[in-house]
Amino acid sequence: MNNTSHIIHRNLRHQPPTATSASGMLIHDASGNSYLDASGGAAVSSLGHGHPDVLAAMHAQIDRNAYAHTGFFTTDVAEELAARLAADAPGDLDHVYLVSGGSEAIETALKLARQYFVESGQPERTMFIARRQSYHGNTLGALALGGNEWRRQHFAPLLMDVARVSPCYEYRDRAPGQSVDDYTLCLLAELEACIVETGPERVIAFCAEPVVGATGGAVPPTPGYFRGVRALCDKYGILFIADEVMCGMGRTGTLYAIEQEDVVPDLVALGKGLGAGYAPIGAVLARAPIVARLRDGSGVFQHGHTYMGHPVAAAAALAVQQVIRRDDLLAQVAVRGAALRRLLERTFGAHPHVGDIRGRGLFLGLELVRDRDSKEPFAPELKLHAAIKAQAMACGLMVYPMGGTIDGRRGDHVLLAPPFIATEADLVEVVGRLGEALARALARVR
Repeated sequence: MNNTSHIIHRNLRHQPPTATSASGMLIHDASGNSYLDASGGAAVSSLGHGHPDVLAAMHAQIDRNAYAHTGFFTTDVAEELAARLAADAPGDLDHVYLVSGGSEAIETALKLARQYFVESGQPERTMFIARRQSYHGNTLGALALGGNEWRRQHFAPLLMDVARVSPCYEYRDRAPGQSVDDYTLCLLAELEACIVETGPERVIAFCAEPVVGATGGAVPPTPGYFRGVRALCDKYGILFIADEVMCGMGRTGTLYAIEQEDVVPDLVALGKGLGAGYAPIGAVLARAPIVARLRDGSGVFQHGHTYMGHPVAAAAALAVQQVIRRDDLLAQVAVRGAALRRLLERTFGAHPHVGDIRGRGLFLGLELVRDRDSKEPFAPELKLHAAIKAQAMACGLMVYPMGGTIDGRRGDHVLLAPPFIATEADLVEVVGRLGEALARALARVR
């Protein structure tokens, strides 16, 4: 450990390498090593590193106006970004609130949903419903909403109560002989029972990731699941919040991941890929009636952050959106995602310790098991995910492994989220290095 560092690093016993430069899919460190970024950091760097168009937009905005507090001004670039996001969003998700990241976006969505009901004359609505093993951010409201027990345990006494239902996790939870439709209906029946037990008049919203990211490893929903969720929310008059902080902004092959479910949420939280790593930015999109209720009532949303709507961050995000449209990168995500899936199936489809390969677009995951037939996970004490990360870095590869896949303690997975600009040759290299890293890690934990 370099004792000259004054940063509180994520691991207090280990200082990470110092990144000195980055371009495309490569990050270089101070020791002269290069790393192929196959996870976009944390599914952030959708355009890779050093994209000239985004850098030029940021430089130009700094020259014009680097900062204007939204208590006094709006800016053309923030207005243009909001218009772009709204135009591309499903349904009447016409209003945009710009923040500095995903956790802020979730906090904003929670407060906006609560204030909507207060101004609707329903202040008794105080409860949210979310899924076990979900992750919605690290600020206290977002952490309370999330269902990952490992992340929550130190802070549990500080967190609001949230009602919980099962995740849509077909690989683990669909019973032998149970059809996919029956499994989906069981999940929806559980959600309805939770709404009724909690009291529909007390529930503000149900929140879920359309494709589960960090805590599950690219877990997609079953067909019809979110249509059923939308129907239940409508039936009981509660809101549906789609957390697209990790899976949104093109990562799954459509700009908004929820588009593939053919439903319109009431609120959508964005982060990570919105700014593609070039500036800290997040956003909440809200349907028109929600904003209209506040506008016609108090006229004020009781919320705000110093750096919301930051012009340079907005310029970066707008440039990212323009590049995605101009270069037809959503089609590229579909093509490259299918290629990556084929490569993973070819390399790991019969691997004795890879139980499931899943995901959508360039958002794919491998779930690791000790035994494929029984789906028995590796013992948590082995920390297989940490060994894989270390060995991948040694192989010059960045992936996003995580433990606690099943219940916050047991299970390991590897998440892949390469940039949309990846070539097929890049993906071949990613899978080859991942195979080597997995073999090295397994040799150390057996």
